[in-house]
Amino acid sequence: MSRARLGGILLVLLVAGLAAFGFLYLGPGPRAAHGGATTVILQKGSGIGGVARSLKSAGVVRSRVLFMVMAKLTAGAKLKAGEYAIPSGESMAGIISEVKAGRVVRHLITIPEGWTSQMAADAVNAAPWLVGRAEPPPEGAILPDTYQVQRGDDRTKVIQRMEAARDSLLKALWARRAPDLPLKTPEEAVTLASIVEKETAIPAERPRIAAVFENRLKAGMRLESDPTVIYGVSNGAPLGRGITIGDLATGTPYNTYQIAGLPPTPIANPGRAALQAVLNPPRTGELYFVANGTGGHSFSSSFQEHQKNVARWREIEKQRAAAGTAQGAAR
Repeated sequence: MSRARLGGILLVLLVAGLAAFGFLYLGPGPRAAHGGATTVILQKGSGIGGVARSLKSAGVVRSRVLFMVMAKLTAGAKLKAGEYAIPSGESMAGIISEVKAGRVVRHLITIPEGWTSQMAADAVNAAPWLVGRAEPPPEGAILPDTYQVQRGDDRTKVIQRMEAARDSLLKALWARRAPDLPLKTPEEAVTLASIVEKETAIPAERPRIAAVFENRLKAGMRLESDPTVIYGVSNGAPLGRGITIGDLATGTPYNTYQIAGLPPTPIANPGRAALQAVLNPPRTGELYFVANGTGGHSFSSSFQEHQKNVARWREIEKQRAAAGTAQGAAR
């Protein structure tokens, strides 16, 4: 065979090899049958070989050997463990880039404002992507928010992140608090904010309710907050019924119809808005509020005006009860 012919064959082979390399490395990867992303979990300590096997087994790369070679050349073996969502048809080059950068799947855990610490711990412990077991933190110790976590995170550390977020926010808000508040410590602010949080579902009412409670504290009046009674009876779990006279008469450290000042601990985990409301309340002379039948409250500065608002609320309750009885009879 002449040298020219041999050279031509080698050139063809080289071109074919480069084309194959380009197809396997730079070209589209395998298409998932379901058309969406494929979840692949890369375990810690598996090394390039283990990563390559996992990706090949998941059907997202065509060549395990080529992946190992190119990962060593381009990523320097610095591949990060974790959970990845590989898009259908992702190139091998793209996968190596994703795993090298550690762009793992982020899961979300949402802790609503007003949840107790037990409820928050239950939610964290129920998250299937996390490991370990978290104990409930002290009441009011975490900041309600939506948190990003990734598979394999420790549940106790997730709770600690929530505590750190609350501590950081509380420190900043306490430093900017209004003067002459009837609150001696940041912890007292959290306790009052937790009561404000549980008293209304209307964000715009929080500052006004905070002002009422702080006016009552300054005047030496009891807070007389229903949510504190509920917490003393059930540790914050819903009663499933209205508050009874027996509940109001129950002597717990949280019953603000019977104790003076604040209860010994928060009754829930207040959010940012409730904390801001307590630490910078509006200046008002209001001392009372009662439900108004629309989901909100009627506020008043005098006991006489408050009694009128209460009478209106009692009438609304009677009308609703009568309507419910009529509907039941019609069935």
